Amino acid sequence: MQAIDPRGNSPAFLQPQNGSSHRSSGYVPGRIVPLRPPPRPKSQTSAKFTSAGQEAHATFALSPEEQRRQAETSRKKRHKNTLICFGISSFSFFIALAVILGISSKYAPDENCPDQNPRLQNWNPGQDTGKRVIIKKGDLFRLNMDATVHSIVIQDGGLLVFGDDKDGSRNITLKTRFILIKDGGALHIGAQNCRYKSKATIILYGKSDEGDHVPTFGKKFIGVGSDGTLELHGTQKLSWTLLSKTVYSSGLASGSYAFERNFSRGLNVRVIDQDTAQVLVVDKFDTHEYQNESRRLQDILKGQDPGRIVAIAVGDSAAKNLLDETRFTIQNLLGSKLVKGLSYRQAWALVGVIGGGNSSCNESVRDYENHSTGGKALAHREFFTMDGQKFSVRAFSEWNEGVPRSGFQVEAIDGVILHLLEDVSKWETEDQIVVASTDYSMYQAEEFTLLPCPECNRYQVKVKENPQFLHMGDVIDGVDMRAEVGVLTRNILVKGETEKSCYAGNQCQYFNYDTFGGQIKILKNFTSVHLSHVELRQMGQQLIGSYPVHFHRCGDVDEKGGYSFRTYLEGLSIHHCFSRCVTIHATNGLLVGDIERCHFKLFESKCYKAQSV
Repeated sequence: MQAIDPRGNSPAFLQPQNGSSHRSSGYVPGRIVPLRPPPRPKSQTSAKFTSAGQEAHATFALSPEEQRRQAETSRKKRHKNTLICFGISSFSFFIALAVILGISSKYAPDENCPDQNPRLQNWNPGQDTGKRVIIKKGDLFRLNMDATVHSIVIQDGGLLVFGDDKDGSRNITLKTRFILIKDGGALHIGAQNCRYKSKATIILYGKSDEGDHVPTFGKKFIGVGSDGTLELHGTQKLSWTLLSKTVYSSGLASGSYAFERNFSRGLNVRVIDQDTAQVLVVDKFDTHEYQNESRRLQDILKGQDPGRIVAIAVGDSAAKNLLDETRFTIQNLLGSKLVKGLSYRQAWALVGVIGGGNSSCNESVRDYENHSTGGKALAHREFFTMDGQKFSVRAFSEWNEGVPRSGFQVEAIDGVILHLLEDVSKWETEDQIVVASTDYSMYQAEEFTLLPCPECNRYQVKVKENPQFLHMGDVIDGVDMRAEVGVLTRNILVKGETEKSCYAGNQCQYFNYDTFGGQIKILKNFTSVHLSHVELRQMGQQLIGSYPVHFHRCGDVDEKGGYSFRTYLEGLSIHHCFSRCVTIHATNGLLVGDIERCHFKLFESKCYKAQSV
């Protein structure tokens, strides 16, 4: 019997052809085997098991709890991956943003800085002393390199700006006979809200008996006429302060010490105070001739306090009656290794410290032969005073062509430290400073060059030169005797170029040097003039109306005169000039502040004529 699949397919059951030989014991005749539905597709969570004899595959469905845990694990993984991706993306975004902002801050123009005007064109006039430059309407120039020309006229809206860098790396020198600014022309080096950081120099050249004479202005000038603009703004720094401690000549409170003599037989000895560099003992012990001198030297050395500096130099000869016990004392107290073997006419020099041992001792010896020692026996040590001033102690001994010589020197070295009243940390290495005279003579004012001083605090500077005069740094009986100290150097310099000697009709009967310097002259109805932290050197002329800075009959130059920003001169350094410093003639409302000293000038420093300031 067979059953037909209702779908017309092959029979679902076939009766065996050979009877019941293949029927199972449970067989029931006439029962039809039911159709078996196809198996479900295996899930990813099916488990596979392998037995020893055969392999069977079994599929299991997860329980609801297991499915929930599986889903939770997957969700956590997806969340973790999302956080990681978000973190990486955010980090990359902020890195990119920082780079973009850094580039933008570096290259984005600052509207306060005149050299960053996008309309400016780079200008390179080259080196041509015959080139007469006229900067007119439509000419907006930025000077980025050195240039030499005959003259420059800036007019009719023309503009000249000195280029600058944020790191102050530029060094631009413009050399010309004159610069005339008028009728809407303008010259800018920095601005009040964007100080010039680099080094800018304007050199005004030419002799008094050559070149063109410009009406009203003359020669060798920066002139500002009607509707002209001159803006020079250097880096701000403290212009001047006062000494807070006295500066002594040579840099040491007791002064420097030097001694040199021929035929000073025996041991020449100097004892120096280690705290002040003052020489305390000056003596000679003839240990060649007398044993008592040897004993006296021994007593002198034993009586010194530990730490005292001792310098010894042989003059002629010192060994004949130099007792062994004295030699031992020198060896024990000063750490000498050579005194024990000192012999006839040997040159020997020593610098040591009482109780300092061998490490504190510096000594040398040279043998005598054919009336000569073939050079100096030289000893040298360096020390610091209580104030931090470095000083050296030297001793030498020699025979030279039959003549015995010996000597000592105590002096400040590696610069002298000045103690000042205010913070001068913006003063820089190589800056020039001046210390005013505190004596009756103004000629005791001294100039110095600043040295690097890592050991200085912000109220100290180190100068290269040793002072020649004493400069007071104290208030005595209520009277302030402290010397003024001013910095002469600025990063914007205007100077007149001078000849090596006087010539032509430049008052040579009075001066043996050239007095025909440069000048800055401002006339009425200018548009804007502000000069701050600018250095003027070798300016002024021996001519009426030719001064380093001259406001000539300008009238009111403040709000009363229609100026929105009051005209001012601030923080100028005017030195080594030839005719006054600042002259204000029939000009009102000009603010003159913090002008540095007008050091080394001819005639009085300021001239106020006809009108009040």
